[in-house]
Amino acid sequence: MIAPACQIPTVDTPDLILRGYREADFDAIAAFGASERARFVGGPHDRWACWRSFLAGVGHWGLRGFGMWVVEHRSSGQVAGRVGMILNDGWHEPELGWHIYDGFEGLGLAFQAAHAARAYAAQHQGLDQVISYINAENSRSVRLAHRLGATLERDTELLGQPCQIFRHPAVADITAPGASERQA
Repeated sequence: MIAPACQIPTVDTPDLILRGYREADFDAIAAFGASERARFVGGPHDRWACWRSFLAGVGHWGLRGFGMWVVEHRSSGQVAGRVGMILNDGWHEPELGWHIYDGFEGLGLAFQAAHAARAYAAQHQGLDQVISYINAENSRSVRLAHRLGATLERDTELLGQPCQIFRHPAVADITAPGASERQA
């Protein structure tokens, strides 16, 4: 096994562990990427495109010093999604993004994960008042953005697709309830 190029911090919440990537996580990430649920993030994708996305997730941390965490459901140990900061080529500015996988919706996990990731990014990475790109048809993500206190800033286009930019509030004094950081 080759050691990772950068240390990805681990963030704990009451129900989740936001952590770095493991090769064993790939099947869960590929299942999401191949599903109809991935339509709001450019999918569905074939397994090869999912592999490239998986490696991009790892590489983003090495290149930018921030990125998407794997969301591990604490009690089951299963991969429940991904959450974190993204600044890909063509993005206007850093984005807080989230994907919650089949079977983990409706439990408040997306809110918990996004809240913790946003607080960590503001406190440790200098990324505050970030945006989220959301397809207007993705009603679950729009509701989550509102629940996180984000407001619709404008309509735009990303990768040739229409979307909306939601602006998150400053989080200087906000931390995810029960969240803590630990080094992996």
